[in-house]
Amino acid sequence: MKKLSLLLIIATLLATSCATVGPEYISDAPLLSTESVILDNAAKARLDRMLSSYVYAGDVAGISALVYENGQEQYYNAYGHQDRENGIRMNRNTIVKIYSMTKPITGVALMTLYEQGAFELDDPLEKYAPEFANMQVYDGVNPDGSMKLVPAKRSITIRDITRHTAGFVNRGDIPGLSEVATAADPTNRENTLSEMAQKLASIPLWFHPGEQWEYGVSVDVQAYLVEKLSGVRYRDYVRQNVLDPLGMNETRYYVPEEDRDRFAAMYYRSDEGELSRLPDDEAHIENFEKWPLDRGGWGLTSTLDDYMKFVQMLANGGTLDGTQILKPETIELMATNHLDESIEERSWLPSKGQVGFGIDFAVRLRAPADAQENFGHVGEFFWDGAASTLFWVDPVHDLTAVLFVQLFPYDKIKLHKSFRDAVYGANQELYRE
Repeated sequence: MKKLSLLLIIATLLATSCATVGPEYISDAPLLSTESVILDNAAKARLDRMLSSYVYAGDVAGISALVYENGQEQYYNAYGHQDRENGIRMNRNTIVKIYSMTKPITGVALMTLYEQGAFELDDPLEKYAPEFANMQVYDGVNPDGSMKLVPAKRSITIRDITRHTAGFVNRGDIPGLSEVATAADPTNRENTLSEMAQKLASIPLWFHPGEQWEYGVSVDVQAYLVEKLSGVRYRDYVRQNVLDPLGMNETRYYVPEEDRDRFAAMYYRSDEGELSRLPDDEAHIENFEKWPLDRGGWGLTSTLDDYMKFVQMLANGGTLDGTQILKPETIELMATNHLDESIEERSWLPSKGQVGFGIDFAVRLRAPADAQENFGHVGEFFWDGAASTLFWVDPVHDLTAVLFVQLFPYDKIKLHKSFRDAVYGANQELYRE
């Protein structure tokens, strides 16, 4: 097995030698503007070395990145293959599954209705979705294996479903409760959002609303709420009110036949470091047919430039190229931590104690104290996807970044840390305040 250190040396030599690497590996980012502070030539070289090293080490099949600073593109490059087996290179037009990077898009769609006065964050969910009234909460199991249930201390609020504190179960190892959730199967792709909500509401909550943080299906409920409040099917509402106004024509659930040659293959990396391709029909099943269920939590596909339009809109306070999606104060509300210290974390929240959660984003509260942790400036908001994709908005430095790859399991090889380190480089020490 090749040693990573050797591969990194090789990758560095290849990334810095046009004669060796060939034109497909030359960054085609525009010349640096005079306003660039972070993305100088040294940062671009670090990014080239970092991205290429993961490809040459065989850790990923293909990878691409796009970084803006002060509203201008300062870096783009792509390495490796979107389809290794057929020799199709990763490129700017590659379509990837963004998984949970769908969630912020759903959050923005929901908040367009908030701005219209359709709801308040602390309204009970049952006010608009009566099926969620009188919820029961799991309290363990009886000797015969049946569940103990108690009434919820309070109603689920809309704020709960935007910050993952509603109490919905999201794992398969809870005696009694997990079996009930599996049998109900609320997120079966054959369900409509209305059917999903009815089935989800029939499952007892895992914990009392507002008391704990558990990542899960809450954003699917946001999509259902959008549908209920607007009277328009969710996928049509998000298209009409977010995607089309931003010119995000490549961001969609269904990928038509004529575009599938641009759809990146999905790869799985074993613990031994071997990459294997997941069958396309399995990896892309949600996007090869038009299913009844519009998942608010995941399911969209996108391209690097398309998703950067969304990220730039966030960075610009809700506006892109003169088109306003949300007001600046609404973006600020979304990018503000909504978790108080009394809320227990039942599942993964990155960098505990340093990161909170707003409305469909993680929000950095404190700079990391340990160099081994993911770097980020206080005030940054970000999220990622199950196939190891990532985006962030750094308002302090007016910097936005999008990283695309199609790799499972989720970021076991520290791609995200390496990418952040490459962007900020030695500047990291200046920002640990």
